[in-house]
Amino acid sequence: MEPAIAVHVVDDDDAVRDSLQFLLHASGFVVSTYPRAEALLAVAGAVAGCVLTDVRMPSMNGLDLQVRLNALGSRLPVIVMTGQAEIPVAVRAMKAGAVDFLVKPIDEGMLVAAVRRALELGRRSRQAQAASAAATARLAELTPREREVMDLLVAGLSNKAIAGELGASPRTVEVHRARVMEKLDVHSLPELVRLVLAAGESQP
Repeated sequence: MEPAIAVHVVDDDDAVRDSLQFLLHASGFVVSTYPRAEALLAVAGAVAGCVLTDVRMPSMNGLDLQVRLNALGSRLPVIVMTGQAEIPVAVRAMKAGAVDFLVKPIDEGMLVAAVRRALELGRRSRQAQAASAAATARLAELTPREREVMDLLVAGLSNKAIAGELGASPRTVEVHRARVMEKLDVHSLPELVRLVLAAGESQP
């Protein structure tokens, strides 16, 4: 079952959390709040959406949270909130992968726009991940010989060149090529290349 899409607000200040939750709810977002970064990390693998985190927090700050999320392989886009004097810190966060930063006091319009951008990035990331998993599963159905033929096809070799490379007849290569296309449910070489790229594999 797919996790609900939510804005995950991390801030140690109760009043700030309540205010952000109210504003985001009013704009139609589902919101979950966390008083500490560790509380989000405990559930990060089972949630979707985006993260809105303060930079300055006790125990674990927003930058450390971002590092930990990256280490977990999380695909949650991160927005950091910072004070005016902490903008260099926010820039560091963006260099480390944060998608945006908001300067306090936070403008409601900028908050909503940033959250919408982050959620859209998260949606695209989940789609790409699903496409990659599906493509990888389809490639796994090929036999070792079919995989060799496919790799050489994607590298741009002709049937004749593949036959020479593998020590097989061009007719045998044609048969393997047809099976590759049938198993992967693709109908052209460009489709095959896109499938291989979707699986996250480099061309030889």
